[in-house]
Amino acid sequence: MDKYKEIERSIITKYRKDIWSKFVRAVQDYELIQDNDNIMVCISGGKDSFLLAKCIQELNRHGKIKFNAHFVVMNPGYNEKNRNFILENAKKLNVPIEMFDSDIFAVVDKVASKSPCYLCARMRRGFLYNKAKELECNKIALGHHFDDVIETTLLSMFYGSEIKTMMPKLHSDNFKGLELIRPLYLVKEESIIAWMKSNELTFINCACRFTENCSLIDDGRSKRNEMKELIKNLRKINKNVDYNIFKALDNINLNCVLGIKKDGQYKSFLEEYEKIKENDLLDE
Repeated sequence: MDKYKEIERSIITKYRKDIWSKFVRAVQDYELIQDNDNIMVCISGGKDSFLLAKCIQELNRHGKIKFNAHFVVMNPGYNEKNRNFILENAKKLNVPIEMFDSDIFAVVDKVASKSPCYLCARMRRGFLYNKAKELECNKIALGHHFDDVIETTLLSMFYGSEIKTMMPKLHSDNFKGLELIRPLYLVKEESIIAWMKSNELTFINCACRFTENCSLIDDGRSKRNEMKELIKNLRKINKNVDYNIFKALDNINLNCVLGIKKDGQYKSFLEEYEKIKENDLLDE
């Protein structure tokens, strides 16, 4: 059996419970993929996006939903080693990628080399949305997983002073008719790592020009890694702590929060509180 077929088989056999079932559940529960969708699957070169590609391929071949998928890699200016590594992994996994070039790293290096992440992220989104439009896609699939959701939530609370999370899908603000979807939304990172190791695969961790020294390793210095360590330590006290955080986002009691914000408009609990007081006086 070809190596890529063994890898595909492992997703629906050995990792059926931890990866495949959770992938399918997210697609169904959050209505991420429908008949006749034309989906651009974004591949960064990391383990998450390549697993996403394999799951999408499997669903496309054997699922009941009829849709089309394009597997796209945007090259923002990777060095030759990282670029070739992505191409080699795509060949090994039998993922028919299309790689297109951009000058993002070069532009960011000139304009914002000391704090590149924000501009780089905005430019990446723009290039990806434009590519999706070129391919006449209505959806863009990203490889964010369960742990990304939890970490994003905690980052928002600890450093952004608000409760918000990474949604399983959302409409693009600037590109009408385009949706972002996250089919690995319920898949835990530990399961992805286990799948990767059991199949003896190696992926790029970070191919950014500004942090090229971490291309195959994780240096642990980011705020996201700070959240990873925090959750890891909290699991020692409560093994279900990450799941409980996730469920809390789906079980918000609006009677017991100080305020909410929707579409940029803030509403204090006092507004409803005073209405209740006024209604009580009228009833008297």
